[in-house]
Amino acid sequence: MKATPMVWTGRALTGLFALFMLGASIAPKLMEMPVAAETLTALGWSAEWVLSIGLMELGFVILYLYPRTSVLGAVMMTGLLGGAMATQVRIDNPLFSHQLFSLYLGLIMWGGLWLRDPQLRALFPFRKAQ
Repeated sequence: MKATPMVWTGRALTGLFALFMLGASIAPKLMEMPVAAETLTALGWSAEWVLSIGLMELGFVILYLYPRTSVLGAVMMTGLLGGAMATQVRIDNPLFSHQLFSLYLGLIMWGGLWLRDPQLRALFPFRKAQ
């Protein structure tokens, strides 16, 4: 089966999402970098949650990358991103750069999955105007 440009675009978006999550969020938490604890405490979370959140993020990304569990991983990551957005809203951070950042990540994540998964496209079709 030949991969179409749409599937390759989906794979690229999926890869960008996974690389961003690994480099900007998961690695700092799992490597116990001070910036991870500082960021969480500035958001009102206890630093004790750094490792747990990092492990959840890693697990969700792995589920997302594996084709048989990709939808489950995306659903679980959506929940985590929703919690991150709620945290940003709660402390009244700027709207477009902070509060909506999780939405941007979620759109990239789901967009990549939708483009690369024909079953998801069949479930949520894009319809042309008639």
